[in-house]
Amino acid sequence: MAKIYYNTSAMRTSLLITCLFCLPFFSHSQNKTPVNAGSNSVTPPVVVPDTTKNSLLLPVVVKDTGKAQYFTLKQCIDYALQHQPNLNISLINVDVAKTSNAIALSGWLPQANASGDLIHNIQSNNSANVTTPAGSTSTTNRTTVTNSFVPGVTVSQAIFNPSLLYAYKSAPLFVKQAQQVTDSTKIFLVSSVSKSFYTLLNTLEQINVFKEDTARLGRSLRDAYHQYKGGIVDETDYEQADITLNNSKAQLKQANENVVPQYAVLKRLLGFPPDKQFNVVFDTLEMMNGIHIDTTEQLQYEKRIEYQEIKTNKDLQSQLVNFYKYQWLPTLSAFFDYNLTFANNNYNDLLNSSYPNSYVGLSFSIPIFTGFSRVNNVKKARLQQQILDWNETDLKAAINVEYTSALANYKGNYYNLQLLQRNVNLARRVYFVVDLQYKQGIVPYLNVITAESNLMTSEISYLNALFQVLSNKIDLQKAMGNISY
Repeated sequence: MAKIYYNTSAMRTSLLITCLFCLPFFSHSQNKTPVNAGSNSVTPPVVVPDTTKNSLLLPVVVKDTGKAQYFTLKQCIDYALQHQPNLNISLINVDVAKTSNAIALSGWLPQANASGDLIHNIQSNNSANVTTPAGSTSTTNRTTVTNSFVPGVTVSQAIFNPSLLYAYKSAPLFVKQAQQVTDSTKIFLVSSVSKSFYTLLNTLEQINVFKEDTARLGRSLRDAYHQYKGGIVDETDYEQADITLNNSKAQLKQANENVVPQYAVLKRLLGFPPDKQFNVVFDTLEMMNGIHIDTTEQLQYEKRIEYQEIKTNKDLQSQLVNFYKYQWLPTLSAFFDYNLTFANNNYNDLLNSSYPNSYVGLSFSIPIFTGFSRVNNVKKARLQQQILDWNETDLKAAINVEYTSALANYKGNYYNLQLLQRNVNLARRVYFVVDLQYKQGIVPYLNVITAESNLMTSEISYLNALFQVLSNKIDLQKAMGNISY
């Protein structure tokens, strides 16, 4: 018998042309209702509308969502620096520190007090026996008035006082301490607002990915349905497409729900009214350029606000040690008293005549023995100095750990971002090819599901890595003390 040779490539080409030629007849037949439509009949899929994607993966197209305001990251930070409650409290505390210093230093100014005594004598002795040094006794008569009024004015001026000296030297340090607390609050606020902004933006971008994924799966579901009705594939392809679409819808719904609390967190950080709405916007090019940071810069502890705060605390403690050390010094002040005495037996004529007197002098007080309180106060203050020294040592170690961790996270996630960006491009190309092959009947639908899942996973992973790098950059800037506000 003669041998018959088959050309495999020619056979595949013929089958493909035959399938394409028969597709119009299959499409016409799918519009007819089956005669025996039973429980195994398949309902046509719901049409899933295409959505416009606004993502870092594609060019940005900002659309009006009907919300009142649009905030960029810088605008969010500027708004927070004006309206955030905790920051405003710290600003008020600066004024409180200044006012407290004014109260403590008021003792250097002259102190004036007015006083007066109104006296009515109920009983008095008009005579008294007086014994002279020679031993004889004499009787002395004295006149006593019934009513008297003695007003007076006392003016004093502190010349030297250890407590006032301590208040004078510590006053600028207390203001500096309050300002550093405000700076620390600003740094925390800028860092928190930036990271919350990125978290919210990441979720919004994931919503765009899920929308694109849902639209893509909707088209895939329709293709699977048409091919099933045309008899090209079996029912399982359509059902698998329906399952995958439902999963994507569930992810989209969850992402939409996550936006609400994330907006609430950002509003609280901004001090934004909860009953009002705003939308976040961003510049793709600016954000991508903002990823980079100089990783060769050396860590300087002095730039950290926590290190500056502990230095101020040590200066304050040194002033306290000096105060206790020199508390043995005397207090010295000058005073002036002026008294005006009115006296008369008749109350109605009390103010008819006066007898003024005045005097000026110096007053001083020297502590001689205080039960060793001064010595123990000095000892206690120096022990507290040692605690601050150890706190400084521990703070340096903590800053170094924070810096090395932030640097490692930034470098690792930046490298990961570059790989994931390449994965997105590869996943798109693979999905396009596999989807085209499935439509031509070359590969099963399982390959489409795998390619689509890889595409969505790569896009989500890329977004997570992108915003993670941006957050790592904020952490690194904070660790190095380079947060600007």
